[in-house]
Amino acid sequence: MSEEKRKLIHWADMTADRIIRQQGDKDLYVLASGITPSGVVHFGNFRETITVDLVARALRDRNKNVRFIFSWDDYDTFRKIPKNMPKQDILEQYLFQPIVDTPDPFEQTNSYAEFHEKNYEAQLKKVGIDVEAIYQSKKYRNSDYSDQIKLALKNKAQIADILNKHRTTPLNSNWMPVSLYCEKCNRDKMQLVTWDNNDTLKYTCELCQHNGEEIISTSSRIKLPWRIDWPMRWAYESVDFEPGGKDHSSEGGSFSTAKEIVKEIYDAKAPIYLQYDFVSIKGAGGKMSSSSGNVITVNDVLKVYEPEMVRWIFASYKTNVDFSVSFDLDVIKTYEDYDRQERLAFGVDSGNQKKVDMAKRVFELSQISEMPQEIPFQPSFRHLCNILQINNGDLAKTKVTYQEELKSSRDERRLEERSLCAKHWLEHYAPEEFKFGLNQSIPTDLDLTDYQNNFIKKVKLFIQQEWSTINTDKDLHGKLYEFIHEDDHLEPSDAFQALYKILISKEKGPKLAGFIRTIGRDKVLEILS
Repeated sequence: MSEEKRKLIHWADMTADRIIRQQGDKDLYVLASGITPSGVVHFGNFRETITVDLVARALRDRNKNVRFIFSWDDYDTFRKIPKNMPKQDILEQYLFQPIVDTPDPFEQTNSYAEFHEKNYEAQLKKVGIDVEAIYQSKKYRNSDYSDQIKLALKNKAQIADILNKHRTTPLNSNWMPVSLYCEKCNRDKMQLVTWDNNDTLKYTCELCQHNGEEIISTSSRIKLPWRIDWPMRWAYESVDFEPGGKDHSSEGGSFSTAKEIVKEIYDAKAPIYLQYDFVSIKGAGGKMSSSSGNVITVNDVLKVYEPEMVRWIFASYKTNVDFSVSFDLDVIKTYEDYDRQERLAFGVDSGNQKKVDMAKRVFELSQISEMPQEIPFQPSFRHLCNILQINNGDLAKTKVTYQEELKSSRDERRLEERSLCAKHWLEHYAPEEFKFGLNQSIPTDLDLTDYQNNFIKKVKLFIQQEWSTINTDKDLHGKLYEFIHEDDHLEPSDAFQALYKILISKEKGPKLAGFIRTIGRDKVLEILS
């Protein structure tokens, strides 16, 4: 699409234009995001990450250089053990210590923090997102922020005034704009912290009663609390854009106070900000929370939706709109909506020019790699589910059905990914009435009327002798109704029910004519015989 059209259509392009206008034409734009690895990073967290990625893509489409930094707040305190973590008794010993010092309960990495960090970073790569990870534990322990910490201490009263404007209870007079890990027990419960107005902090640990001293310029144990740490990093990294959830966006929220702190204390301006709303999983029950263990991850969603579809879902919604990702029967509709918009984007279907332009842009932003020159193969998700069940979940046999339609490696990848998604959905989320197993022969416990038996005989004879006359589902549907209308005692529902019972031992199932044609002449006759 032309640059002018991009500017006018998608929110990511509008945001990119706003960044350029308000921050000026720069050699490098810094976009930021971050998460505390306090537990499994869930799909709700992913909205912030992909929001930044979509804006980064919009900037790069304008030939701008972008640095996408992703801060892991792994020097935060381990305050709560998620319910879904193993070895709870061991983890309990590390409460109030840095997350980065907490051991990995899965024994796969060097720490609890690293386990969750590496897990999420690997998931991001699957959906085409590359970030520059910054591990805040390394920054603090390397004393990289010592000057910024001193600046906060020097302006303690001014920071307290900013925060108190939005507090019902003012901060205590002995409040300090720092947190500190005890050198003896490595926990952050400080009873008293004093500063000598130069380079030394003294403290008393509330938990072990240790009296300690830290030299700010070389200390690896001091950090800034969240509301000061966030604006400090805006200034330190020269951040041009960072979004935030609506819980940070209210008046007096963390973004509101951070704007004042970055200006008044660190002599810098706040980045361009974009609020995003929450994402939920339909049927998951309640807001996702790492600490509670109630989580669905990017990997979980990728088991149901193709990678490009995951990007497409987010690119299709404005950031200030909350939405649910469905794992129930609506999965089929989501695939149908995706395929329909893809046909619109590639000019296979026609439509309103505004909708066509939006579809094109959304699909550009949804790609993992280069935008294909022509539309990829689109196996219907509903039909694919039927094919898989007819073949008892055998992916190789399922692929044979579509072999003649696969024209490229992209088509091959689409079929493989979609087949795996369909199989996983059938096994874990599909409603029982949607699932079936194809019988190998007529069930022995059938109780059919004479009218139903006569109908079945006619269908069998027709398939044996006149199958070649059927070219469409409509042709076969009409022929079935001919047989039904030949018998005044037979209702269509009774006739179809008899066929469903013979084929899948259920009273209803996929649309019958198409289903029979999908199963194929030989297999249907094998069952009927």
